[in-house]
Amino acid sequence: MNIIIVTGPPYSGKGTQCEIISKILHFTHLSTGDRCRQEKANHTKIGQIMSQYEEKGDLVPDSIMKTLFGQILDENKDRKGVILDGYPRTNPQVDDLLELVKEKKQQIRLVINIDVAHDELLARALKRAADSSREDDKDPATHLKRLHIFETATLPAIAYMKTLLPVVDIDGMGEIAEITRRIREQIPTHF
Repeated sequence: MNIIIVTGPPYSGKGTQCEIISKILHFTHLSTGDRCRQEKANHTKIGQIMSQYEEKGDLVPDSIMKTLFGQILDENKDRKGVILDGYPRTNPQVDDLLELVKEKKQQIRLVINIDVAHDELLARALKRAADSSREDDKDPATHLKRLHIFETATLPAIAYMKTLLPVVDIDGMGEIAEITRRIREQIPTHF
């Protein structure tokens, strides 16, 4: 199984691009946020623990995410490939994912880092809050908290991944189709 990681700040369009690219490549799009919401809706043990963190805009502890991603990789082991959306977000999560991938004899082929200006991220957050029925999008303070967590935890994780994995930076400003084109140009044709 080929693994592509898509990372970037909240509201950068990761989910939208993952959906598009997964269809182009015939990969499975694995959204951390969607999976966490599914676990919570099903009232699983892991979902109940996650809900305590996610609803406040906090990161779920790395040990919980490692357990969840072990399950996700097992469930998708026979797929052509997967696109990970929203994981890893911290240096320990990078290490956990690399350990899981090695243990399960999989391979991370590429990391796509979508870069968007801070002011644009806030504008997109407000638009998503207006367009979405997600409870976790309604509080503007949560938007700022998510961006702060990204800057303090995930940016260092992206820098760390750049020392270990092939990472390409993509300009996330502009029309959706243009951003998709930029991403597609960076993905090897043999996928």
